[in-house]
Amino acid sequence: MIIKNVRILGGDPADIRVENGEITAIGPGLQGADDVVDGGGAIALPGLVDLHTHLREPGREDAETVLTGTQSAARGGYTAVHAMANTSPVADTAGVVEQVYRLGQEGGFCDVQPVGAVTVGLEGRQLAELGAMADSAARVRVFSDDGHCVDDAVLMRRALEYVKAFDGVVAQHAQEPRLTGGAQMNEGVVSGRLGLAGWPAVAEEAIIARDCLLAAHVGSRLHVCHVSTAGSVEILRWAKSKGWNVTAEVTPHHLLLTDELVEDSPNGSYNPIYKVNPPLRTRADVEALRAALADGTIDVVATDHAPHPVEDKETEWAAAAMGMVGLETALSVVQEAMVGTGLLDWAGVAERMSLKPAEIGRLNGHGNPIAVGAPANITLYDPDARIEVDPRAFASKSRNTPYEGMTLPGRVVATFLRGKPTVLEGKLV
Repeated sequence: MIIKNVRILGGDPADIRVENGEITAIGPGLQGADDVVDGGGAIALPGLVDLHTHLREPGREDAETVLTGTQSAARGGYTAVHAMANTSPVADTAGVVEQVYRLGQEGGFCDVQPVGAVTVGLEGRQLAELGAMADSAARVRVFSDDGHCVDDAVLMRRALEYVKAFDGVVAQHAQEPRLTGGAQMNEGVVSGRLGLAGWPAVAEEAIIARDCLLAAHVGSRLHVCHVSTAGSVEILRWAKSKGWNVTAEVTPHHLLLTDELVEDSPNGSYNPIYKVNPPLRTRADVEALRAALADGTIDVVATDHAPHPVEDKETEWAAAAMGMVGLETALSVVQEAMVGTGLLDWAGVAERMSLKPAEIGRLNGHGNPIAVGAPANITLYDPDARIEVDPRAFASKSRNTPYEGMTLPGRVVATFLRGKPTVLEGKLV
């Protein structure tokens, strides 16, 4: 196959030759292939890698399955996703992570790398079978109780010590539960006006500070999920200045949306479409998160794709589930928040949405620059398109997007997984 007329990381036009799943030549005017795909001047990025995806299978196939979730991922330009452990049953054994891994292989739309639970049943009492999951066919290297915080400091220390043996990483959902009991949205001026229980920034920041210190003490790798506050950014900046092995992610929605939408939005006030964990924060937090992603204090963008069936979201605010789908809009939101504002170029986007996530997850065969000899995991993206978000067109089974009706920049034109097209002309193959 030859992929013609693309701009690698937004550079000069070039063609890419792909043979047996590998890039074999790059340059202008390549000839002599049975199959030719015209890129139409699109930007070529390394296939995106998501460190934080909820695929819901097994247990909540009414919200998403591995198949529909990976189709959604391919539509968003992803060639690999890390599937979080909060399924039913929980992915806390080798058997469950291997089941999820094999479901991903059968689907074929993108690679699925399971994330193992840190504790049995996500209950925060006893370490799960970390070694068995690491030795399984799924080769788990990321462990997280996401949706729950590992709030016991002794247990967190033991997890950090344990994963060192196989170069694993603990991905912490930073939320001190005793500070967020009954919390409904960001604690601040807006929550006060609306009469909703506030979710203080310090609940996140206290856990991050503690865990950075623990990671440094035992010499292990810590990854912080969905950072959402300016204070968290400062703690991470301090930890990195010490040379500690700490990485962090930010979601697209925390780069663009604020808590003011809960009070006043095109979708009305108190709309649960904006209810998410951690909550949407203030404009000052958004600006701090953008600056941190630009300067490398925050390493990656991760979607925290959290599908929910309609009955779990279209209800009163207090009863509604937390979370937003994000795989099919992530690249557009990052363009809007980071590229359009001059904070990142396309090489920076590739670093934060492909290369670095694969490195943190120790994911072989992904996150490689587009170069001769690399696996042909490639995303073609048209940054000049303008698309009105219509959740009815999503490949995901769920429709809980906060961007419905918004016009966002850019469109994924094509996605290639080891040279095989999974998306062409914006449609699943």
